[in-house]
Amino acid sequence: MEMLQITDLKKRFGEKEVLKGVELSVPEKSVFGFIGKNGAGKTTTMKAVLGLLKPDAGEIRVAGEKVLCGQTVTNRHIGYLPDVPEYYSFMNASEYLTFCGKITGMEKKELISRRDELLELVGLDGERHRIRGFSRGMKQRLGIAQALLNRPKLLICDEPTSALDPVGRKDILNILQTVKEQTTVLFSTHILSDVERICTDIAFLNEGVVCMQGKLADIKNKYRSDEYLIETEHEADIRKLMKAFPGYTQAEENRLVFREKEVGVYEVMRYVSSERLPVLRLERMEPSLESLFMEVVKR
Repeated sequence: MEMLQITDLKKRFGEKEVLKGVELSVPEKSVFGFIGKNGAGKTTTMKAVLGLLKPDAGEIRVAGEKVLCGQTVTNRHIGYLPDVPEYYSFMNASEYLTFCGKITGMEKKELISRRDELLELVGLDGERHRIRGFSRGMKQRLGIAQALLNRPKLLICDEPTSALDPVGRKDILNILQTVKEQTTVLFSTHILSDVERICTDIAFLNEGVVCMQGKLADIKNKYRSDEYLIETEHEADIRKLMKAFPGYTQAEENRLVFREKEVGVYEVMRYVSSERLPVLRLERMEPSLESLFMEVVKR
C-alpha cells in the first residue's frame, strides 16, 4: 500500500513555478528520503500534503484519502515536525506532551502511558528543565515525540537534522530508524549521508520535478559501475600491479582503480596471492548518493 501518493502536483508563486508536476509514491512502513537542494520545493510539497497550501493542479492522497486544502481531515493520519519547531518555553517536556494530548482529546490513561513511552523513546524521560533551556537537538527530539503522540500512520519531518551537531544528528536518525516499525517516515533533507544511513526509499526533487525515485538499494544497483579499487600497504606494490596490469589507473599513492571488463578481478586476486602482496582493501566501487544527485542536477 502507498501511504502517500502525489500525482502531477503543480504550484506557482507569481512568476515562479515551484512545483512542475511532482509525482511521488511513499510505500507503507518505509523510511523515505525526500532529497533536494535548498529551494527545490520540498517544503512547498509538504505544506500541500498537510492541506496548508492549495496546489494549482494535481492530487494528493494520504492512506488512500484525498487531501483537500483547508479541510484537514487527512491530518489525523499525519504527525508533523517542522524544520524549526516552536514550543511554550515555560513548560517542561512532560507538561508539553500532556498539553498536546489534552487538546487532541486523548483519554487521560492513554495519554499518560503514551507520553511516558515517547519521552523514553526520545531520551527525555526524567528531564525536568523548562523547554527554554533545551538545545536544538533536544527540541527536535521533543518535536518527534509530539508528532508521534496520536500514533500517526505517516510521520513527516522537514529537515530534521539541519543545524544539529554530529551527536544530535545521530540521535535523531536513530529515533527515526526506530519508529519505522510504528509508522511510515518521510523526511526532507539535503544531507545525503543521513539518507544513506537510514532510508529504504528515496526521491530526488530538482527544479520542481522528481527526477529519480525508488528503493535505495535498487537505485544503487542500477547505477553500479564495474570499477574496483585496490589499496596496498606499500607504494612499491602499486608499481608491481601497474606493470602486471597496464589497465590500472592510479588514484592515490597506494591505491589503484580498474574496470572489470579491462582487468578481471579474479585474475588480480590470483596475482596478489601468488606475489604475496599485502593488500589492505579490494572492493567494488559503489555509487554514492552524492554522485547520483550531482548527475540528476546536471541533467
